[in-house]
Amino acid sequence: MKKSLYLFCVILCINFSFAQKKQDFNVNSPNGKIQVTVSVNDKITWTISHEKDLILNSSPMSMTLDENEILGKNAVVLNSKKETINTSFETPFYKKKSVENKYNELILNFKNDFSIEFRVFDDGASYRFITKKKKNITVKSEEVVLNFDKDYNTLMPYVRDLRNPKDQFISSFESHYENKKISKFAKDTLAFLPFLIDYKNHKKAVFLEANLEDYPGLFVTNNKNKTGFESRFSKYPNQESNGGFNYLNKLITERTDFLVKTKGTRTFPWRAIVISENDAALANNDMVQKLSEPSKIKDISWIKPGKVAWDWWNDWNIYNVDFKAGINTQTYKYYIDFASKNKVEYIVLDEGWSVETDIMKHNPNVDLEALIAYAKERNVGIILWASWMALHDNIDGVFNNYAKLGIKGFKVDFIDRDDAKTVNSVYDIAQKAANHKLLLDFHGMYKPTGIQRTFPNILNFEGVKGLENNKWTPNDDVPLYDCTIPFIRMMAGPMDYTPGAMRNATKSEFKPSHSNPMSQGTRCHQLALYTIFEAPLQMMADSPTAYMKEQESTDFIAKVPTVFDETIALDGEVGKYVSIARKKDNIWYLGAITNWDSREITIDFSFLEKGKKFQAEIFSDGLNADKAAVDYKKEIITVDSTTKLKYHLANGGGLAMIIK
Repeated sequence: MKKSLYLFCVILCINFSFAQKKQDFNVNSPNGKIQVTVSVNDKITWTISHEKDLILNSSPMSMTLDENEILGKNAVVLNSKKETINTSFETPFYKKKSVENKYNELILNFKNDFSIEFRVFDDGASYRFITKKKKNITVKSEEVVLNFDKDYNTLMPYVRDLRNPKDQFISSFESHYENKKISKFAKDTLAFLPFLIDYKNHKKAVFLEANLEDYPGLFVTNNKNKTGFESRFSKYPNQESNGGFNYLNKLITERTDFLVKTKGTRTFPWRAIVISENDAALANNDMVQKLSEPSKIKDISWIKPGKVAWDWWNDWNIYNVDFKAGINTQTYKYYIDFASKNKVEYIVLDEGWSVETDIMKHNPNVDLEALIAYAKERNVGIILWASWMALHDNIDGVFNNYAKLGIKGFKVDFIDRDDAKTVNSVYDIAQKAANHKLLLDFHGMYKPTGIQRTFPNILNFEGVKGLENNKWTPNDDVPLYDCTIPFIRMMAGPMDYTPGAMRNATKSEFKPSHSNPMSQGTRCHQLALYTIFEAPLQMMADSPTAYMKEQESTDFIAKVPTVFDETIALDGEVGKYVSIARKKDNIWYLGAITNWDSREITIDFSFLEKGKKFQAEIFSDGLNADKAAVDYKKEIITVDSTTKLKYHLANGGGLAMIIK
């Protein structure tokens, strides 16, 4: 009898264990096209399909805490919950007025006080860990895996930074995309997000993270089988020293063995995949906005987006004046006069206005208080450049001092990291800037992951290989990159790309120049970027002298807003061309660009209100733009919703319109 009872108990335990290892949960997108299957076995995995196509093969997820507690290993499901959400939220400093937020949700609650939340949208899927521990926890590592069924092509941005070769996590997040098979991932390096996978049947997926707070950013490398990718995270800094360019970085000389010490009850960053059957749809995606925390700033009335006359790219190179141009009061008054005359909202005082390592000490050639008063009289705001290191060391003192003087914001440079300590610093800077009603441009090589919704006083980020790189990288294929980032990098958030070159060059004529920099591609390519590239704080990179010589182009740029009420991605193909229309206050703005291949495109104006006539101011590539990239044609025509027009885009060309 005892033996029979023992055998019965053994069989019961085996059956119970087997039952625990055979649980599958399914959740689909609202339109039914995307199917997510979550399997809870000895590991927790998810699989994603789009109709009949496998997007993500079975891929595990886990998080290791202190005392070697692994959330996701032999996990026991306590219960599950499904919910359908269909709502929207306002987005005042974005490419559209509001964002629809519609998804099906699955939450799995596990033994050991943790959950995993899955959201499946019509355009993608995401998950995040949630812990419910009473005490603080230490996160030692996180397993994020992306497995695929085939060796697909990728567009991957690799870490390319030589400031600290022993530490791969120091990064400017500035890289062109390398088109390689998954198995050909560059050895002994890392890539950062977002990146793209190119499937069959014209389908593509972009991999993102969102709501990165009190946690390090995600990097990836090839997995052992070379069939996918696995996560890498920067460990929390233990010791730092000044280094990098002009010693403006804090380089990490020693790291701990953990990612972050954090609250025991919290949500963690989203791991997200955007799936598209149409390339153009990637250029108008809201996934990061949908997965990020709402604004923590109650009164946003003081936040004013706009354009900025920038000094650094053009090397303060103004001429035909009766003073020596440079980093001095007279030069900046000239920039202010230019901004005022052309209704440009801000100027920025880039590096050199202060001591770089101590921005409380001014360059004696720059009378900052006089400039603030001069700019205020002319309805122009002043934004100051600051290194992250100098700001981080004295945030309260700097913000309090310059806010009282009347400065409108800061362009923060040389961050070059996204370990948890740095991410926390960015949040701290954002909150304290908001307390003092200061705008922020995180130019310093820091990529957006949703904090721009949480702190809308952050109007821009770099984390993009922008126009400034033209000054020293003659072999870069810039038009190709310009036609790629709207589908990948721009999905993460706004880009401080800094367009607006008035010296434009063909492929054969382009050369780097420090004081007379030029752009690759045509004048109309540059004009179109003001509509195509999202940037609520958008730079005008060239000098006042150059803009005044090209007043017709300057007038066009000045009229293009930096935030919009509606966006429509008209057409495009990753790396080849893109055309986007955006509306603000019943006026439409349209931009189209191509890579170094000339092409014919058709603009379908069916997005216009039916039954009405509109006047279109159009800048198109001139007949000779293939030899003289500055050549363009301006015309004003009447269009309506039935109009379809063909345009020839020159090599590296563009098309720009204002329709009202």
